[in-house]
Amino acid sequence: MAGRGSIEKRGKDSYRITVSMGFDQNGKRVKKQKTVKAKNKTEANKLLAAFITEIEAGEYIDPSKMKFGDFVEEWREKYAKEHLSPTTLDTYNGHLRTRILTTFGNMRIDEIKTLHIMDFMESLKKEPLKGSYKNGYLSSATIHYIQRVLNNVFSRAVEWEVIKQNPVAKVKKPKITQKDTDVYDEEEVFQLLTALKAEEQRWRVLITLAVLTGMRKGELLGLEWDAVNLDSGTINVKQNLVYANGKQIVKETKTKHSQRLISLPPEILPELKAFKKEWNKNRLLMAEQWEGGEHNFVFSAYHGKPLHQHSIKNWWSRFIKRHGLRYIRFHDLRHTSATFLLNKGENVKVISSRLGHANVLTTLNIYSHTLRKADELAADHFISFFTNKEEKERKV
Repeated sequence: MAGRGSIEKRGKDSYRITVSMGFDQNGKRVKKQKTVKAKNKTEANKLLAAFITEIEAGEYIDPSKMKFGDFVEEWREKYAKEHLSPTTLDTYNGHLRTRILTTFGNMRIDEIKTLHIMDFMESLKKEPLKGSYKNGYLSSATIHYIQRVLNNVFSRAVEWEVIKQNPVAKVKKPKITQKDTDVYDEEEVFQLLTALKAEEQRWRVLITLAVLTGMRKGELLGLEWDAVNLDSGTINVKQNLVYANGKQIVKETKTKHSQRLISLPPEILPELKAFKKEWNKNRLLMAEQWEGGEHNFVFSAYHGKPLHQHSIKNWWSRFIKRHGLRYIRFHDLRHTSATFLLNKGENVKVISSRLGHANVLTTLNIYSHTLRKADELAADHFISFFTNKEEKERKV
């Protein structure tokens, strides 16, 4: 039976609760304790009472013997659900499920050392991509993210005094290498737009806007008609559609830089106006069957709900195959838009603003290869100085 318990304030909203279990055969006092979050002493005492009940019911797991997988469940309930956004938690859970828990799930958390983490991180570099990918391995960015997930979990374990040291803390972070983006050149964009003429208007407008604006997939899916000004020819990007726990959620754009006003070329406006007219007809036709609620998504299914990201991915793959176009990801249309503008000599700051990047440096890092080619072309402009000089010398 558990004996009397005590509480000790450790910091702001933090208490250590201890339950005396008597003495062992050597006369040494045995106790169980853990650190809990509580707003005041009264709340801490309630948690102490619950702790005693947990011990007496045999449901308490000694932290020193806790498996990593069991701790992850504690982490989800007591930290992740409150402190991580739904999309971030979804991503974390994906990495935990597919890679981290399969490796560490059954290990005692206190037995996981820095060397284990280093070996695991090294193995990720050799892990081939699965699914629809042709060849290749996990990107450095993905490996970096997985280490970030591990660090978050183990940091909570240290904070809650389950373990003394974070085994991830001394592991060197993998360097993120920026790969060259796969984009359509100007001729391929022309082929794409030509092929779209044979497609349904909804898809034609969606793909065209992806190229013209460089908007992210989630931003396009979350776009509503009140953000499209058909008179001024602008789109106000202020929200995006995200997926968490299998549900679609409309959220404000992640940062103030992501909120932006994008100008459209006048040539696209007649198509947009015609599309809006058809959209309005369908809205009236659906009447009580409308499932869009208060939202008026530009790219919705006939019942008003927004298109699913998988619908875009599947349609894009079939469209590419149907018209014999070179395959690039739907997301690469965003890169295509930026690269086209860079090659046309547009100001990098303007492009960065259209893309919703946090700063120009982000744009420079992503499109360094394109900018390098532009720099080489810029150097060619100085050839005229030398050719003109040689011509003048010959005339003399």
